[in-house]
Amino acid sequence: MLAAIVNCNFNRSMTDVRRYSPERPLPAYSYVSGLSPHPVSDPRGHSYRAAHSKVEPLDESSYTTNANYLYAIDLFNHGYYWEAHEEWERLWHAAGRNGSTADFLKGLIKLAAAGVKLREGRAAGVVQHARRASELIANAAGRDEKQMMFGLSPAEIHRVADNLVMNSGRLVANGQPDAGRSLGFVLQLENR
Repeated sequence: MLAAIVNCNFNRSMTDVRRYSPERPLPAYSYVSGLSPHPVSDPRGHSYRAAHSKVEPLDESSYTTNANYLYAIDLFNHGYYWEAHEEWERLWHAAGRNGSTADFLKGLIKLAAAGVKLREGRAAGVVQHARRASELIANAAGRDEKQMMFGLSPAEIHRVADNLVMNSGRLVANGQPDAGRSLGFVLQLENR
C-alpha cells in the first residue's frame, strides 16, 4: 500500500516516516546532479569506495527480511531517490533482469528515477520515468493478476505514477534543481 504524505520534504531529519531497515544509516545527502558530489565517482561522495553487501534475490516469501529491498524502500521514502534507484538496480540484476520480479523492480527503479528528475527540475524526465514505471509494474502484476507484489499494491503505484505524469509541471515548479523536492508519497509495506 502507498501512503500519501502531504506537505513534507523527505530528508534526513524526517522522523515520522517508518524505517524498515533502521540498522542501516541513511546517506549524508541525497544526490542531485549539479548540487552535490557524485556518490560513487567523486572522492567526496557519500559512497565513494564503499563496499556493498551481498544481494539476496527478492522473492515473495522473504521480501520482509530482504535487507536490500527494505533499505531501498527506506532510501526512497526519505527522498534518496538516486540511492534507492541504485539499491533496486542491484536487486534487479540479482533477479536476472527479466520476468515478473525483474519488471517489478525495474518499475520501482523508474519510479525512483522520476524522483531524481523531479529534483533535477526536469518535468519531461518525470513524465517519461513515471509512465515507464506504471507500465512495468502493470506488466509484472498482470502476468499473475496480482493485487499485491512484495508488500506493495501495483494499482496504487500505477495511480501515483499517473498523478506524477499529470502534475509534473507543477511539481517541478521553476525547472531549477532542488534537493528538497519530494514526490509526495511513501512506499508502505502491507502486513509489515
